[in-house]
Amino acid sequence: MSEISEFDSAVIDASVDHHHARPGALLPILHEIQSSLGYIPAEAVAIIAKALQQTPAEITGVISFYHHFRRSPPGRNLLQICRAEACQARGSRELEQHVQTRLNIGYHQTTQDHEYSLEPVYCLGNCACGPSLRINDEVVGRVTPDQFDQLLDELGTQPLEVC
Repeated sequence: MSEISEFDSAVIDASVDHHHARPGALLPILHEIQSSLGYIPAEAVAIIAKALQQTPAEITGVISFYHHFRRSPPGRNLLQICRAEACQARGSRELEQHVQTRLNIGYHQTTQDHEYSLEPVYCLGNCACGPSLRINDEVVGRVTPDQFDQLLDELGTQPLEVC
């Protein structure tokens, strides 16, 4: 295990201190840490386990069970492809294959340059405009593989066009 920064340590300690005495404290602790740091550092597991009087294996089991929790820092841009039935009926499987090939990563992975992380999501509430993709906080609808390539080229230079 490597050392964590003072900031990361302070975030972990504050979250544990805030929630540890409450029933069902583990998930709120994990959510708060990930919300602040973007992931759950490996070093947090022992700290949480000690505070909750659980084993590190129990904490790790919960982290690995929920795909929402990341164990490594995410990329600068979070890409989420909707995999719900409405989007699948409109072509999301073709889109997800294209995105994975273009970025050379699968779900729950980050590109080597730490620019993009890819995650599945099971509804973005944009069913009439599927297939849908969320890039950071923007939902984009009716995304084709060619439009995805354009979005990547434009990312960071212009506001995204949403459906």
